[in-house]
Amino acid sequence: MSVVHQLSPGWLLDHLSFINNINYQLHQHEPCCSKNEPTSSVHVDALQMDSLISLGTSATFIAFDSTTKPDNENRGNCEIFIQKYVFRSELFNVTKPYITPAVHKECRQRKEKEDPVDGVKEESRISIIGKKRKRCVFNQGELDAMEYHTKIRGLILDGSSELIQEGLKSGFLHPLSENWDKCSDPITLPLDTCNLSELCAMAKHLPSLNEMELQALRLMEEDVSVTEQDLFSRVVENNSSFTKMITLMGQKYLVPPKSSFLLSDISCMHPLLNCRKTYDVIVIDPPWQNKSVKRSNRYSYLSPLQIKQIPVPKLAAPNCLVITWVTNRQKHLRFVKEELYPSWSVEIVAEWHWVKITSSGEFVFPLDSPHKKPYEGLILGRVREKTAVPLRNEDVKVLPIPDHKLIVSVPCTLHSHKPPLAEVLKDYIKPDGECLELFARNLQPGWTSWGNEVLKFQHMDYFVALQSRS
Repeated sequence: MSVVHQLSPGWLLDHLSFINNINYQLHQHEPCCSKNEPTSSVHVDALQMDSLISLGTSATFIAFDSTTKPDNENRGNCEIFIQKYVFRSELFNVTKPYITPAVHKECRQRKEKEDPVDGVKEESRISIIGKKRKRCVFNQGELDAMEYHTKIRGLILDGSSELIQEGLKSGFLHPLSENWDKCSDPITLPLDTCNLSELCAMAKHLPSLNEMELQALRLMEEDVSVTEQDLFSRVVENNSSFTKMITLMGQKYLVPPKSSFLLSDISCMHPLLNCRKTYDVIVIDPPWQNKSVKRSNRYSYLSPLQIKQIPVPKLAAPNCLVITWVTNRQKHLRFVKEELYPSWSVEIVAEWHWVKITSSGEFVFPLDSPHKKPYEGLILGRVREKTAVPLRNEDVKVLPIPDHKLIVSVPCTLHSHKPPLAEVLKDYIKPDGECLELFARNLQPGWTSWGNEVLKFQHMDYFVALQSRS
């Protein structure tokens, strides 16, 4: 369970526990005496294409059989290994704030001494420094952000404090030990060696399938012929109760049980649409455009027009719950509320907040920092049809969604690894509801995930293997 405590303000989550409660187990056969005996893995040659040859490697796909039993006639005394994986716990080792309140206060006081401010509503001031004129301007976006923060500050502070105190009482959160903090080793993050987004771009050069309606590709124990064309043109499903492994461009990824995914960019979503499946929950984490992303050139982003073109209306079931992660830029918040949701016929029902804390219960950034805030927003809405459409199961009752709930958790140190929403949403969706995550970077059981980096955090480097003999 990822929910540690549930109180009236919201939930205190354990993101790491959620990942490790997933059944990340591989069933593998120990090699037998005979050199010609088959094993439980199936290796299929990759499709050769010029764009991939230039990288000096080709993509291969390996499906590990998690259900096959040893065949005594063929395998003799071969043994089965159950290999379990857990997520690297140090990737959630956030023991102290990224910016401490003391440093933030000192910087603010120094700035005020150099250039005092009479009030946050003052839009511009001019001071003389030598012979230079310095203009300090609060643009409209900054003023809007200040106003928004003022409105929700009490909610964030009071609600988080209540959940944090409960976490300290139960021992889930704990005061920071100086000795332990000093001895903590720096975290080495895995390298992104596969470049999934670039791979998706190259996939556009594959021979066209004329948008044929292909069935989903299921990872089964039987031998299957899989090419890159199959991988990028079909939804891949693991319907078994155990984890499967795929190898792509020489990199290994874990696919959890009861999960499915489509690896593609926004221009190649037709395989998802061709499944003719609609979803009761759609979670969206768009790559929002901002100055830092432009400067770094590390991440791709979409314009508001491109985001509006996502075919949510075709993917959404009646009364579908649509949840969009939004940065603290008021421009993005207004866009979702005033343009995006109306264009999808989605009616806003609530606004929630994800509050990021350390393992000792401090905000990762000072609450009143003018730059980085320790919270992000989620806008929740329901798809409304012109005519009332009953739920798929009329006997199932779902609760109305409350406004201004908090999701408090220790964040992952990996960029944009959002906390899981499955358990906090269970009271507001049907138990058998179909769930979809757009712009996903990881997989989870019971969900379909789509994105051009959908396998990113499923990379083996993010996991530690624990092996045991069955």
